[in-house]
This record gives sequence, C-alpha cells and structure tokens, in this order.
Amino acid sequence: MIALGSDHGGYDLKQEVIGYLKEKGIGYRDFGCTGRESCDYPEFGRAAAEAVAGGECDKGIVICTTGIGISIVANKVKGIRCALCADTVSARLTREHNDANILAMGAGIIGKNLALSIVETFLNTPFSEEEKHARRIRAIE
Repeated sequence: MIALGSDHGGYDLKQEVIGYLKEKGIGYRDFGCTGRESCDYPEFGRAAAEAVAGGECDKGIVICTTGIGISIVANKVKGIRCALCADTVSARLTREHNDANILAMGAGIIGKNLALSIVETFLNTPFSEEEKHARRIRAIE
C-alpha cells in the first residue's frame, strides 16, 4: 500500500502516479489534495507520512512544485526517511543505502516520464541489508 500526498503544484503529477499504480495493480491511499486549488502542502505531506510511520501504508510518495517543502514535512514524522529524488540513480541508491520509505518529487522540476521511472525504481529497489547501511540508519534514528 502506497500513501500519496500532494499540494496543488503536485496534483497533476500525482494523478499520473495514480495511473501508474493502477496499471501495475499497486494499492494506494490518497491523502490529498483533491484538486488544483491553492492549498498548503504540510497537511497532505504529514498525513501521508503518518500513514507510513503508523504502518497503514508500506511506502509513500509526496509531491509539490519543488518537492522540497513536502519532503521537509514528511521528515518531521518520526520513523520517516523521505528522499527528494529527481533522477533514477538517486531513487535506487536511497532505497539500497537509506531504506527510504517515502519518495518526494518536484512536479515543476521533472516531467511525467522521468517521474514515473523514478517511481518505478523507488518501488522496485529493495534495501541492500548491508551492515554499514543498517548501522547508518540506526544512527539516523
């Protein structure tokens, strides 16, 4: 189950991600927003992050115009390791090395095709389980 959250700046890209998840048969829960009207990203980023931290969802994807604000909000929730990614290498490495549980993207920074490749990479890359990475994650927490 994937938790989704966006503000108005990330709404259209979130709809593309929803289409991808449906196509792949991946369950999701959308914590908002519900349209292009101006809104505040903290409400929706926090709700998605709390669903992941609480175990209601396995991973999350949060989107705003830059991805910066919504990633900061998500990382304020205990147990969340949210990574802002604008390329597939970062998406792969943050899963392998950091066991990131939420992906943040900037809809004004990347286009649909790249975003969906980043989502696919993030969702399909497992944590490496290497001791050095596990040790670093423990140190973060």
